[in-house]
Amino acid sequence: MNQAVLESKKNVVSEIQDKFTKSHSAVVAEYRGLSVAEVTELRRALRAENVDMKVYKNTLAAKAAEDAGVADLKNVLTGPNAIAFGEDETAAARVMAKFAKKHKALVLKGGVVDGEVVDLDTIKTLATLPNKEGMLSMLLSVLQAPVSGFARALNAVAESRPADGASTAEAAPAAEAPAAE
Repeated sequence: MNQAVLESKKNVVSEIQDKFTKSHSAVVAEYRGLSVAEVTELRRALRAENVDMKVYKNTLAAKAAEDAGVADLKNVLTGPNAIAFGEDETAAARVMAKFAKKHKALVLKGGVVDGEVVDLDTIKTLATLPNKEGMLSMLLSVLQAPVSGFARALNAVAESRPADGASTAEAAPAAEAPAAE
């Protein structure tokens, strides 16, 4: 084999391995049957979520997956595949699954999430989750709920007091004071 071709293939394997190790998620999908316009639409949707989609030769992708420590991914690398690499754990799965619902030609196969090979069911589960910002806002609303409930309770107590400014706590000791003498 020509040395230049061999060097080129090594560079591609290194690039794919780097993407597997640096990205938080990767989704493998078969794109056979999609038109150029549909692939362009998919790439735009992925780019909006900071997801990069590439098409690689399966042999090079399998070698890179093995080098990255996710050798089990070889099982889904058959046929014409595209691999979407995402910066967060859910973006690639969410966008690819949403697109696959509209375009039956896109078939999700599996992927990698935080260095572990996952099956199609896990990809579909990840697709139902919101992105990182959405999850953080959900967490903050759960943490804020007890505090806001307490504030509403205090407000209700304050509103239930008499309007003249005299509290019921101050009136009760004054009524008991003459009985003690």
